[in-house]
Amino acid sequence: MTDIKSMNIEELKELMQTLGEKTFRAKQIYSWLHEHLVVSYDEMTNIPAKLREKLSVYPITSLRIADVQTSKIDGTRKYLFQLADGNVIESVLMRYKHGNSVCISSQVGCRMGCRFCASTIGGLTRNLLPSEMLDQIYSIQKETGERVSNIVLMGTGEPLDNYENLLRFLQILTEDGGLHISQRNVTVSTCGIVPRILELAEEKMQITLALSLHAPNDEKRQELMPIARKYAMDEVLDACRVYFQKTGRRITFEYSLVAGVNDSQENARELSDRIRDINCHVNLIPVNPVKERSYQRSTRQAVENFKIKLEKCGINVTIRREMGSDIDGACGQLRKSYMEKTESEK
Repeated sequence: MTDIKSMNIEELKELMQTLGEKTFRAKQIYSWLHEHLVVSYDEMTNIPAKLREKLSVYPITSLRIADVQTSKIDGTRKYLFQLADGNVIESVLMRYKHGNSVCISSQVGCRMGCRFCASTIGGLTRNLLPSEMLDQIYSIQKETGERVSNIVLMGTGEPLDNYENLLRFLQILTEDGGLHISQRNVTVSTCGIVPRILELAEEKMQITLALSLHAPNDEKRQELMPIARKYAMDEVLDACRVYFQKTGRRITFEYSLVAGVNDSQENARELSDRIRDINCHVNLIPVNPVKERSYQRSTRQAVENFKIKLEKCGINVTIRREMGSDIDGACGQLRKSYMEKTESEK
């Protein structure tokens, strides 16, 4: 079935021609879907009833809010959305002084197997359609009545493992006629699928690439991230250099600190040696404990010491501000607890 919310303007024009309609209708429909965020054809008041009837065979992707948790500390909102096929995904709204950020999922589950992540327990169910990625943002904007200005693809899933749908999502999100969010306000996180990073570099978009690095060497990275057995750290870092060269966009390195695994002063020194020639920024993340894993988060002092060491070596670094620590804030936690509850009720 044609997924009308995943169509770009050109495809919508083709659909209009197929239906024997004027092509200018495509722009009107596109605007209703991606600017006015309607969920039914009946809301498209300037579209003739006859055309609305023809379109009724093409369902409009619309997510159902299954659960919302709101942090009493900072107002962060964690959403659990149900898809048309019954699967559930998560998104997070974070409010900052500079505007609202939404962290969205790109897949149902994940097959990357990173050891400290709840999203990957249970593996990959399926990829999300562009419309399902977009509708996480649209639903949150409608539910809160607030404009979203920054998008981060760091929810459940590996965005570059859903590459074609990701590109289409980025196109619809950032071009005229929709929310028109600046490419510079979009961050795509990856655990390091090298061929896809190189492909993305060739698109020459202005999005930020965030690489989940999490270790200063191959041995430790392989312990934490199975993908590291396929792509060596040198290979991944070279791809990041190419990305910067092609786009001029500074690379973000995500580094989750796990007590006694990757948080020593020696680890910090080794990390700085590996990345000092890359125009980058390191984002230190005290890891969220996941009950199925034995990893513990580093102490506050260890995190601070790691940051100081990197700074002394000339690396630009910040510690990620914790948002929503009193709710199921970590990746995959809310979805997991919902699925466990549903299972136990059967």
